[in-house]
Amino acid sequence: MSFANADAASRPRLSGVGGVVGGLALRFGVLIALIVGWQIVTTVADNPVNWPTFSAIAGELWEAWIANPDAWFESLMPSLVRLLIGWWIAILVGITIGTAIGLSMRLREYVDPIIQFLRAIPPPTLLVLFIVILGIGDAMKVAMIAFGVVWPILINTADGVGSVEPLQRETGRAFRVTFRDELIRIILPSAAPKIFAGLRVSLSIAVILMVISELYAATDGVGFELVQAQRSFRTLSVWSTVVLLGMIGYTLNTILAVLEGVVLRWHRGAMGTRG
Repeated sequence: MSFANADAASRPRLSGVGGVVGGLALRFGVLIALIVGWQIVTTVADNPVNWPTFSAIAGELWEAWIANPDAWFESLMPSLVRLLIGWWIAILVGITIGTAIGLSMRLREYVDPIIQFLRAIPPPTLLVLFIVILGIGDAMKVAMIAFGVVWPILINTADGVGSVEPLQRETGRAFRVTFRDELIRIILPSAAPKIFAGLRVSLSIAVILMVISELYAATDGVGFELVQAQRSFRTLSVWSTVVLLGMIGYTLNTILAVLEGVVLRWHRGAMGTRG
């Protein structure tokens, strides 16, 4: 047994209800402390227009969004649909092209300058171009999200596929495994940790671009509601919408983390065995 394993084995482990409560306390303790601090500071400052208390923000969040079915169907759901469609398009394009690049060094040399050029363009600067080409409908917003988030997926996939150990592929060829089976059973599983790393980064960017695509030339969505609140000087609504966006990002990342834990369970078990 290594020193790291011996140290891990010597630490007391929380179990049962106490373990769950302790884990939640450690996970959300800092967040709760920040909320309490915000409440105290804003109460003492007594400037409810620009710096509302967290209790006021939470009340507005509940009334304007959580307990308001119209806001769900008219603003929140359209935003989430655009975000997920754009993200899934980026996943399909990024994994497909990234796999092809990772498998061919020559192809990588040809397309690398193009990829580096395109990914260096800030997606928000292309908003006007996307409006000119696709109009102000959902197609423009989905395209902008897909273009902005495809690069972390594509690059991580290419890196993951290109770094598969040659011995694994040679072993598959020795057993006369077809290219299709090699791709599905050897290459993509080996590249999965890096692919998921790209998915996590791209999902966070997708939330940002979802809002940016709805700031201008939009008639619905969370970003549209944020702009309307700002233009109407409804500061409390602005704060509640910002908190809502944080909740959306956190929820989506949590779902992705759970999926990653299920898909990569074999990988963590292998790393634990090696350790």
